[in-house]
Amino acid sequence: MQFSPANNSSKVRQNNIDRIWGDRVSRYDRYVLSQYLLFFGFFALILVAVFWVNRAVVLFDRLIGDGQSALVFLEFTALTLPNLIRMVLPVATFASAVWVTNRLQSESELTVLRATGTSPWQMARPALAFGIVTALMMSALTHFLLPTSISQLELREQEVSRNVTAKLLTEGNFLHPTKGVTFYIRKIDADGTLNDVFLSDRRNPKQSVTYTGARAFLVRNEGKTHLIMVNGMAQRLDVAARRLSTTSFSDFSYDISSLAQKSASQTRNIRAIPSLELMTQRASITEKEGYSPGLLAEELHLRFARALICIAVALIGFSALMLGSYSRFGVWRQAMLAFLLLILVEGLRGVVSDPVLKNPDLWPLVYLPAGIGLAIAVVFLQLAARPSIGLLRRRQAPTTPEAQA
Repeated sequence: MQFSPANNSSKVRQNNIDRIWGDRVSRYDRYVLSQYLLFFGFFALILVAVFWVNRAVVLFDRLIGDGQSALVFLEFTALTLPNLIRMVLPVATFASAVWVTNRLQSESELTVLRATGTSPWQMARPALAFGIVTALMMSALTHFLLPTSISQLELREQEVSRNVTAKLLTEGNFLHPTKGVTFYIRKIDADGTLNDVFLSDRRNPKQSVTYTGARAFLVRNEGKTHLIMVNGMAQRLDVAARRLSTTSFSDFSYDISSLAQKSASQTRNIRAIPSLELMTQRASITEKEGYSPGLLAEELHLRFARALICIAVALIGFSALMLGSYSRFGVWRQAMLAFLLLILVEGLRGVVSDPVLKNPDLWPLVYLPAGIGLAIAVVFLQLAARPSIGLLRRRQAPTTPEAQA
């Protein structure tokens, strides 16, 4: 068997070209993916900060106003962060995909790749990898971090609500631990003695009771907290009979646990239920906690669908900007189209939830918004690969000197 030197050199040259081309494409993929992740972190940080400030104001007013410390406020804030990140993650993914793709377009990097024969499908690989990375982040949030944080937050809220001392031991202020109750302490000594205590209980609309005491002490016994008032008076007003009766006492015990303790509930927040439990013990959850099978099916499949949404919005943000040609006015039309599609995909999630709530067997509808988003991205990439079709056609560059003039 004889080998031709010309054929061997041609094969070697082709292998070298393939190797160089593969290295160039892989460098492009790594570069664009790093840009996606960089701007994703930036947009996620900005959006989380905006949402966190809005919620932190309400949380700060509620906790600090109830006498809690700044450490409790920081702990509650940290426990709410996973839910905030879950809310902003798809938006940050979409914004990063649009921003980076627009910059690559404006700097003619994508134009150069097109000129070298790179197809839109090849250029979409970093966007796909970016969507998969954010989908993994979303999966970790929805399946692990979010249920754990919500469960811990509910536990800490119950502990804080039982902390009567932190809520009521504030001197010089009229406190309202619950509706219809007013509590006041003029001064608190270093040994814990309460001086000049006022307690008004108006929770019963038919009669109100007002207690005053020269001194008082807080005593805890078997999980309950009692206010022991010394040398005081109780005034009872019968609203129907319009009669006021007074009683003087040397010491009096009043259970104030109910003033700060919320009604105990055995029902967990549905988002606090682990995904494994939703998959294996759905009937038990329905029986014990009262959640309907449709609600449990929607919650379980929505946790998986949110990950697919991240992939869909990343590809929509990239593929929409691949439509049309270069313009000095920018790609605002493509960006607006991508934004409208994002609203469409997010809006469909609310539409498909009602049928699933009524009939859990319709759970595949939960994945419909993500499927539509991926289908739109595929269509856009196909249109970008064949620029002669579609609504946003690419204009052909002038070839003749007269046309150039």
